[in-house]
Amino acid sequence: MIMRTNESLGEDKRKYVRVDTVFPVQFRLESNDGKAFISNWLQGFTNNISNGGICLCVNNLDPELAKVLKTQKIRVSLEIEFPISRRPIIAHARLTWIKDISGSPNKYLVGLAYETINLSQNKKLMRYVWAKKIFAPVGLGLIILLGAALLLNSFINMRLVQGNKILTEQLVSALQESNLAKQKIKQISGERIALEKKIKTLEISILSVVKERANLGSVSKEKFTEQSLKIEELNNLIQQLSGEKAGLMNQLTSLQHTESVASEELLKIDKKVNGLEKANLDKMYKWVQVHQNPRTGLALSFEGDRDMKGWAFTYDQSLAAQAFLLFDDFEKVHKVFDFFKNRAAKTNGLFYNAYYVNDGEPSEYVVQVGPNLWIGIAIVQYTYKTQDKTYLDLAESIAQRIIALQKQDAQGGIRGGPDIEWYSTEHNLDAYAFFNMLYQLTGKQDYLEARDKVLEWLQKHSYDSLDIPIKRGKGDSTIATDTYAWSIAAIGPEKLESMGMSPDRIMDFAESNCVVTVSYLRPEGQVVNIKGFDFAAERHVARGGVISSEWTAQMIIAFKMMADYYSEKGMTARGRSYKLKAEEYLSSLGSMIISSPSPSGQGGSCLPYATQDFVDTGHGWLTPKGKATGSIAGTVYTIFAYYNYNPLELTSK
Repeated sequence: MIMRTNESLGEDKRKYVRVDTVFPVQFRLESNDGKAFISNWLQGFTNNISNGGICLCVNNLDPELAKVLKTQKIRVSLEIEFPISRRPIIAHARLTWIKDISGSPNKYLVGLAYETINLSQNKKLMRYVWAKKIFAPVGLGLIILLGAALLLNSFINMRLVQGNKILTEQLVSALQESNLAKQKIKQISGERIALEKKIKTLEISILSVVKERANLGSVSKEKFTEQSLKIEELNNLIQQLSGEKAGLMNQLTSLQHTESVASEELLKIDKKVNGLEKANLDKMYKWVQVHQNPRTGLALSFEGDRDMKGWAFTYDQSLAAQAFLLFDDFEKVHKVFDFFKNRAAKTNGLFYNAYYVNDGEPSEYVVQVGPNLWIGIAIVQYTYKTQDKTYLDLAESIAQRIIALQKQDAQGGIRGGPDIEWYSTEHNLDAYAFFNMLYQLTGKQDYLEARDKVLEWLQKHSYDSLDIPIKRGKGDSTIATDTYAWSIAAIGPEKLESMGMSPDRIMDFAESNCVVTVSYLRPEGQVVNIKGFDFAAERHVARGGVISSEWTAQMIIAFKMMADYYSEKGMTARGRSYKLKAEEYLSSLGSMIISSPSPSGQGGSCLPYATQDFVDTGHGWLTPKGKATGSIAGTVYTIFAYYNYNPLELTSK
């Protein structure tokens, strides 16, 4: 439809809209009747526009044509290039005014009023112009608003990150302060004990001299004999010894006062430590939460190692699921199990060692029994606690696959995997715990028989050495710290004793061979001394001592189990000894807590995998890269150690 109009540009000025984004317009001058062309096609650009006309900005206009335009006795053909239209809008217009732009030779503003233009195209053009006019400021306002919100959010996040980092640093500082206070009290206690021994020795000496004097009998004052001289000598000695004792007693009183003050100060520090530990534990759990991908349900294993960016190890998913279970976060537990039940790729009915967090595709095409057993362990723990059997069939499916593998060995052992020939003590301990828990949950004889066969295999191949209590595997006498912790955690002290194994020797051996004290350089530059457990005996590896946060936490759980075991037997002193060791290693492990290095972690508390990055563990793999690489395994197992949660046994619903 063609619109014809006789509106003057002056009448429509109030309806004109300034165009913020110019677009090109071709125009040609014609005679008034439109029968003769006065010029070729010329180029102009929109300046203002209305429903009835258009104002063009024309550069480098020929002066002769400008004179013609100023006569206003012409007609103008237009081709308006419309940004959202494939073809230009065709229009005819008459000149209403022309204006020189000062300071710019041959540059003019030209006002035109439409004579003819397609009505629908003109409406579309005006809608576009008004949209630009109205929504551009709105859009700018939204951008400004969003920018302000982003800045505010960034500020809040920055404050949160700073707060979390300060919380971590405060805990480390308080732990160091506590350690110094304990050392001071230990030194004072040693001095006190030494003084008490000296006083006791003096008391014995005084008593001996008094007895000697009594044996000499009494003499008259008139008769000065050799005997009286001896008595006088003994009196002087008693006086001297009594004076020394009085001096030592004063020292002891002062030392006891100092010890009392130091003990009170330690109580205050430890109260502060307890509060900071609780706050950091909450941050550690939140760190685990935010690293679960909401789409796949998988939790990132390492935060900070670019070579393993986006990897989610299957074993770590079991730990994450049990952490969620510990805090009754069932929705997150379900997401982990749903992935393995419905999405995870597998081969021969068993899961791969690792998957990518974002899409769930395998990242390590290796199948080992250990990670599969741990997924089963997590499901059994969940089923036992909640009585929800939704995922129990998955756990039993894993169990049947492992039992089928077990039947391939005449002695009932379980190889490392379907395509693996070596036998691992660790995997067989996992299997013992898994089958034992499944039997307790279901009462099925298959699991009881499988459990007992595994235990027989462990006795024949892992616990058969005279020089070391536990071998790493069949025919492999390497010391692996986790096999010591998990022997206590999976089988239990009482069962081990009934098998002729000494749980005390297991713990003593692990301490004697695997405990190291290292100087740990924290990410913020602080150096702290940490005492904990290495992956292996330090003497067997050339890289020096390295503390594993995960394996130290495993040993802490074992120490706590030993403490409970002896306390229940009425052996209070031995139980307290194990309890104090657990507390010592747990306190030291607290100094390894770092702030999350990623934006998503927001500086939350977590633990690195080890005190050194990219070094040999002694067991065929290296620690992750990165000086501040947060580890799901190290973080979650430390949470387990604080709350005394043993994943390898069913303890409470």
